[in-house]
Amino acid sequence: MPYKIEVVQGDITEADVEAIVNAANNHLWMGSGVAGAIKSKGGQSVEDDATSKGPIMPGDAVYSTAGTLPYKIIIHSAVMGQDLRTSDKLIRTATMASLNIAEKMNIKSIAFPAFGTGVGGFPMAACANLMTAVARGFRSRCLGIERVQFCLFDAYGREAFKKAMEKDF
Repeated sequence: MPYKIEVVQGDITEADVEAIVNAANNHLWMGSGVAGAIKSKGGQSVEDDATSKGPIMPGDAVYSTAGTLPYKIIIHSAVMGQDLRTSDKLIRTATMASLNIAEKMNIKSIAFPAFGTGVGGFPMAACANLMTAVARGFRSRCLGIERVQFCLFDAYGREAFKKAMEKDF
């Protein structure tokens, strides 16, 4: 059965899912934004476990412990390299890499932030179009994921993702 895709506004560290995704750099160190919030609430063990698996290629992903957060895993998706810049290609491949890890790890529900729209400076509407297209495309190949959530921090992001979901692909 294909998974449900939903768009919500809120704090991704409080999402009602089995795994959350961190929009990471390819060395997997956790600075500000989503990564900073995850590290703050999950503890240093999240970053320590992630960085022990890096560096990785931009567009790839790894998973780590969730530390003190209530998730099975945290997926760290390298949306940018050390230059802290992203692109449509990196957003697409990082989204796919995260979904592949969730599928491999038997994760039933996963929450994504808007990749690259903070430090990476990528436009929100373009990010929404890319990420929702990948999620829709992956749905037909999925065996275990039941719910994909895009968890946006503010109303602007939520509206951009809702508009993207309304488009016919």
